[in-house]
Amino acid sequence: MTSSEVSTNSKNKSYRLHLRETAGLALPVIVGQLGIIMMGVVDNAMVGRIGYYPLAASALANGIFFLIFVVGMGVTYAVSPLVANALGKGNPELCGNILKQALMINLLIGILLGIVTYFSAELFPYMNQKEKVVEYAIPYLRILSFSIPMMMVFLTYKHFLEGLSIMRPAMVIVLLANITNAAANYCLIYGNFGFPRLELNGAGIATLGSRLFMMVMLIIFMNRNKRVKKYRPELLHYKVDWKVTKEILALGLPSGIQYFFEVGAFFFTAIMIGWFGAQQLAAHQIALNIASITYMVVVGISAAAAIRVAKYVGEGNQFETKRAGLSALMLAAGFMSLCGILFFLTNNLLPELYINNPEVKIIAASLILIAAFFQIFDGIQCVGLGILRGIADVKYPTAVTFIAYWIVGLPLGALLAFYFDLNVQGIWIGLSVGLATSAGLLSFRFIKKTKT
Repeated sequence: MTSSEVSTNSKNKSYRLHLRETAGLALPVIVGQLGIIMMGVVDNAMVGRIGYYPLAASALANGIFFLIFVVGMGVTYAVSPLVANALGKGNPELCGNILKQALMINLLIGILLGIVTYFSAELFPYMNQKEKVVEYAIPYLRILSFSIPMMMVFLTYKHFLEGLSIMRPAMVIVLLANITNAAANYCLIYGNFGFPRLELNGAGIATLGSRLFMMVMLIIFMNRNKRVKKYRPELLHYKVDWKVTKEILALGLPSGIQYFFEVGAFFFTAIMIGWFGAQQLAAHQIALNIASITYMVVVGISAAAAIRVAKYVGEGNQFETKRAGLSALMLAAGFMSLCGILFFLTNNLLPELYINNPEVKIIAASLILIAAFFQIFDGIQCVGLGILRGIADVKYPTAVTFIAYWIVGLPLGALLAFYFDLNVQGIWIGLSVGLATSAGLLSFRFIKKTKT
């Protein structure tokens, strides 16, 4: 690219304009992501009212659920940049084929992961956790396992629509599903309105029903909306397109492995914290749940950035590719800095929303304070993964996530917790260093790969 071309492009797309466009595209995704995480927040808040053992069991079961599910979720993330890239190349026919191939791949992966999740509940007795925590966790995880195929189908359609820059339908459906989930929780956890009191299992059934609702509603939208009806896949006449299938798996599987390394680190963290006791594990769940709310915002920014970056790659415009990515990093860093300040100021108040146990609240408040300091790193590493996915760079980020969490974060956390007696707080400090390592390496990689 010549200097005159760079100059012209920079006039067309300033960083301010990139920030505005990324934020506009990200907003519906953010609302949808917050809707998904708010289901977990509502579940934890309601479950916490019946005791810290069910809350600790929820942390353990959700940890292993997401450890398995994120592998499939990563594959679904390949859909939006591939669709955006096809649009950038002016090939709308390819978009429908990507959806058809992705649906079959992801449904099969979802069924497989659901089976693995169901039987993984047998591992809980060997994790050296409190007996009562294990007693709650096993049936809860088995209920959640049936929702994985539903979520894989929902996410495939959702990411397809996002690749077309159609963000609102999934957002609205997720918000409606939150209402469904909260109402079902109220009935099934506590036994209101004549329903049986199922406690943690009731929360699991409510989550399962909400995820079924999300999948069905998005399928209905895809079949009735005139703008996207033309892309409706004729699955009865399905034929494997090996070229597209390989592209989806080549981009999606490394993304799934990246999330596996990250979520795996947090899951192993939950196991180590469980060795200290159920109260510490419940506090960890509260702090992690609160940090997940802000993380979902940058997940939305990351998704929007991946779409915009992939579109510019499809157009062959490297200058705007770089600006789109860097502006997304700035947006995430700015937002998470504000969140860090908010956590710092309210760390003693936030646990009050979840539980009444004084000791759990004290531990949770200290963990939220640590979360305040790692917010900016969490935001940068999340968006870094998205923009690198947008330029189809997935092998390097996979290595980075492994190094950052399993070579740096977890060993350091274990050292601080068990050797220097910093307890749960030491584990969280180690994870913070892991996040900072990932943020630095991923952002440096994007700058190097998009050098003009």
